[in-house]
Amino acid sequence: MTDTSALRRPVVLKPDQLKSHDRGGGARTTPLVLPSVGATGFINGITEFAPGAKIAFHSHNCEESVMLLAGNAILDIDGEEHVLKPLDTTWIPPNLPHRFRNLSETEPMKILWIYASVNATRTLTESGETRPITAEHKG
Repeated sequence: MTDTSALRRPVVLKPDQLKSHDRGGGARTTPLVLPSVGATGFINGITEFAPGAKIAFHSHNCEESVMLLAGNAILDIDGEEHVLKPLDTTWIPPNLPHRFRNLSETEPMKILWIYASVNATRTLTESGETRPITAEHKG
């Protein structure tokens, strides 16, 4: 049996010292709390969007909360556009297609995302392709 007690110790994560991952389309993600640091109930991270960037419509197999940390954004969800300013926070139920867009053509925007499962997945609405969120943080 493997001793996992070392994985259950508190951790302080410093995003400026962690590797970020290009997700394409002008989005770059820095994973934070993941199973690799001992998480068993949720995962989170930060995604920065270049000016004018948007991600494709997608859904998740669990609840998601997103807080806009910097910039101005639009959340497209359920046929509506919601303009977000810093510290606005969303709660998105499972399996509901949505996307975030950077409202600015000159300034980046940054979000903190939290998924309510360490096994969170992303399903792209257009293609139906599903992959684990953690697969986006490889390489």
